[in-house]
Amino acid sequence: MSEPLPASDVTPGDEAPDLLLTGLLFYDLVFTGLGQPPVPGEEIWTRGMGSGPGGIANLAVAAARFGLRTSLATVFGDDFYGRYCREVLAGQEGIDLSLSRTAPAGWHTPVTVSLALGDDRALVTNGHEPPYSQDELIRDPPAARSALVHIGAEPQQWLAKAAASGTKIFADVGWDPSQQWSSDVLDRLSLCHAFLPNEGEAMAYTRTDTPTAALHALSDLVPVAVVTRGRDGAIAVDQSTGEFAEAGALDVDVLDATGAGDVFGASFVAASLAGWPLAERLRFAALAAGLSVRLHGGALAAPGWGGVAEWWRGVAADPGAEALRREFGFLTDRIPTDPGPPPPRAPVTPLYDLPS
Repeated sequence: MSEPLPASDVTPGDEAPDLLLTGLLFYDLVFTGLGQPPVPGEEIWTRGMGSGPGGIANLAVAAARFGLRTSLATVFGDDFYGRYCREVLAGQEGIDLSLSRTAPAGWHTPVTVSLALGDDRALVTNGHEPPYSQDELIRDPPAARSALVHIGAEPQQWLAKAAASGTKIFADVGWDPSQQWSSDVLDRLSLCHAFLPNEGEAMAYTRTDTPTAALHALSDLVPVAVVTRGRDGAIAVDQSTGEFAEAGALDVDVLDATGAGDVFGASFVAASLAGWPLAERLRFAALAAGLSVRLHGGALAAPGWGGVAEWWRGVAADPGAEALRREFGFLTDRIPTDPGPPPPRAPVTPLYDLPS
């Protein structure tokens, strides 16, 4: 029987990472409890608020909280937001930032205001292109077990190097504002072990009209194909094992959907590295994403083992949760003996002492 990945007690940098990440870091400020979007000339008071690292940090924190040795290559501004995010990621979450850099003076950490509206959110961001590219940050990639990357039409040289050295590449993709859905993006999948788009992206890039048809088209291009479907869960195919699986979304009240897809992806990677069957990988990722939307933010809403264990104890004690106990019974053999407490959550106002 495969085992869960235990919480790592290895000092970042002492061993090759389990997961290599690179991308743009944001400082997120999330407002929840809006009855409606604001309109010009109007002031709306919200019922909730949280703040913390966002963007690529969502993936990094979600993975680290499941015990993966996580190495992050990103750019921090030399400002309050950058210093605060660096302290949270390295000091609180134990993420290796040895590949990251601080930007020259004049470049600030991008800031996003997220307005949570029902099951979705609207984003307002201020930022600039980072002063260092992914290839400049990573150069010769470390011998990581896996990498989770956002692919685009442009080649990423570090990605080809990582794949050639045996790193398993898990990829997602973003919405194409031009709506051209270039086939060049799918060409990048030749380097990948797994691809995890949402259903809109999957259908657009494959020129299909159903999520299932998109999944089958993608399964011809990559060993493991996953299509996420929001409230409808996710479907997946693993060609290396011949498995097909589908999982429903967790039935929860959504407070903030920011970063839920990132939490899904990082959790799927964690379960994949542990060698779980496809159905368990998919249900576990859907569970982690579902638990995250009950809280503010993306990175600091990631449940980790402590959050999953807390939820599972509640399910085990609930007489009306028999269906959940059947669906997630595999967690009994997966949750570590000492999962730790639920992790820190997104604060309303970050408490951080700036250097004098």
